[in-house]
Amino acid sequence: MIDGDTVWLEGKTYRLVGFNTPEKGDLAQCEDERKRANAATARMKTLIATGDARLSRVACACKPGQEGTKLCNYGRLCGLLTVGGRDVGQIMIREGLAEPYACSGTSCPRRRSWCG
Repeated sequence: MIDGDTVWLEGKTYRLVGFNTPEKGDLAQCEDERKRANAATARMKTLIATGDARLSRVACACKPGQEGTKLCNYGRLCGLLTVGGRDVGQIMIREGLAEPYACSGTSCPRRRSWCG
């Protein structure tokens, strides 16, 4: 696991689809975002630790041939994570740790600011 919306499995990094969590570390725009990111990362870790997590690869909103490269999604593949048959994104959104974030076609929405 990398953060609240990105996981690592079998040598590949996956950006989980359907939701977005705050950025952590130097990518955070303020201390509040950093704190929220840490909470989202901790919750993701707890969800995965149940042992009933399942990751399904899904198509990214990238140009053909760019999926999983630095030209698309920062080199990450796209995936859907469920725990106990429940979509982790919906759990994170319901708990206030994430926002809905759905890409379509070959574009994604602007990310919101988690600061002020």
